[in-house]
Amino acid sequence: MVAKRQSAPKKKILLVDDHPLMRRGQADLLNREPDMEVCGDVGTAREAIETIAASRPDLVLVDMGLPDKDGLELIKDIAALHPGLPSLAMSMQDESLYAARVLRAGGRGYIMKSEGPERLAAAIRTVLNGQIALSQRMAAKVLESMVGPAGRVGAGPEASLTDRELEVMRLFGEGWSTEEIAHRLHLSPKTVDVHRAHIKDKLGLKTTPEFNRFAIRWVASHVSPTQKPSSDDSRSVR
Repeated sequence: MVAKRQSAPKKKILLVDDHPLMRRGQADLLNREPDMEVCGDVGTAREAIETIAASRPDLVLVDMGLPDKDGLELIKDIAALHPGLPSLAMSMQDESLYAARVLRAGGRGYIMKSEGPERLAAAIRTVLNGQIALSQRMAAKVLESMVGPAGRVGAGPEASLTDRELEVMRLFGEGWSTEEIAHRLHLSPKTVDVHRAHIKDKLGLKTTPEFNRFAIRWVASHVSPTQKPSSDDSRSVR
């Protein structure tokens, strides 16, 4: 008798997104793939770290905007705590600004939420195969930044900002107050003011109103804003 060939075990995917409906849709999609299964879905970075230890996924799909920690910071934590565990960033935010930062943080790719379901599955397989998952346009830009003239790619004024400074500028541009930003990023209001001062200095912005106008225009042209909390939403960390 010819022995039956055993099929390869499915790759386990952990979903990290603070929107339950988004996680449900992603899970339904990926569980229909013949080579994947969702081993867990969580809404915070803290839950993600706990679940990684318990479920041992083969890949973590990370939303960039989490309630308790920026997605970039979670990707850095995953790279430090679980070397070899790949993470794939997924966001509504423009890949031209964030994809390179995700790679520097230790992520293995970046996909926009506006992409179709086939593109998501393909990006996951690309990362699981040990490659980098980026759109063709972004891959070309990353390659050009490595071999082209220094500062040519991503040469907008925001290219000089750190990941934290970029996040602070984005939140100010979305209309968040200093206190709200401090609460969201788990910083003191004074630290947020220091970040804003550094941003103003790097971008040559002399006054706070000038900074605010720049941040608002920057958000409008580059980033899909996150939902600003209502006055009765404490956004307490779970």
